[in-house]
Amino acid sequence: MSTPTSAKRLVVTSDDFGLSLQVNEAVERAHRDGILTTASLMVSAPGAADAVARARAVPSLRIGLHLVMVEAWPTLPASDLPDLTDDAGLMRADQATLGLDLARNPRARRQLAAEIRAQFEAFRATGLPLDHVNAHKHFHIHPIIAGMVLRIGRDYGMRAIRVPRESRETLRRAEPGAKPGLALDTAPWAALLRFRARRAGLLVPDGVLGLAWSGAMTPARVEGLLRHLPDGLTELYLHPATAGGFPGEAPGYAYAAELAALTAPESRAALAESGAVSGGFSDFAR
Repeated sequence: MSTPTSAKRLVVTSDDFGLSLQVNEAVERAHRDGILTTASLMVSAPGAADAVARARAVPSLRIGLHLVMVEAWPTLPASDLPDLTDDAGLMRADQATLGLDLARNPRARRQLAAEIRAQFEAFRATGLPLDHVNAHKHFHIHPIIAGMVLRIGRDYGMRAIRVPRESRETLRRAEPGAKPGLALDTAPWAALLRFRARRAGLLVPDGVLGLAWSGAMTPARVEGLLRHLPDGLTELYLHPATAGGFPGEAPGYAYAAELAALTAPESRAALAESGAVSGGFSDFAR
């Protein structure tokens, strides 16, 4: 597909595809009945097999890889990742400390590189085209991890990657009176990732929406964001589910409200009125 001439292009993504049946059901519904265009697959989560089956049945839904390097299920056995996993066999939850450990511990870096490759291999085994890559908790912006993802992803045909940079001005226009905080802890690393990814020839969104209001993307907020989409390529990401109460859920996330935001008539109308062309990253890649 050639790049559309519209000044506004939009990718609407669900993260955590495969986390649970509730998430998978919401992803399928949001694509069939709403504005969702892509989903990011957690290849080793409890609902991964069900997610892959649904994706194969709905080929218009673009699927990417949601790399897991913190707080969830690894692909390799935990015994192969002693520096990266906890007593429950999950990837460690202490993200900041883990980031420091990667800088200091060559063994941890080798383990993580092996795990990242294993996740790319698992995605390849699904037979699904790789639309994009991102990471749980945006951990791929860590400079060391970014280098691994860029290097390993090249071997698996990675063509697009999320760079989590959000326009505060767009948020204020979408919700007058909003006072979103600055992501000062991640913004410099995101800028570096954007530079490195573009230098590697990858498609990178000009902006990402869903950071400040993660888990709280209500129908009103999503409608407002769609009515104030900037020019260029924007990624709007959410975490829909039909209900909560599943392992790995994020406390306080309004999963059902985010599903409602993706399927609301107001969202569909706002997208149509914006003039934006929507699709997956692969639809916009040259």
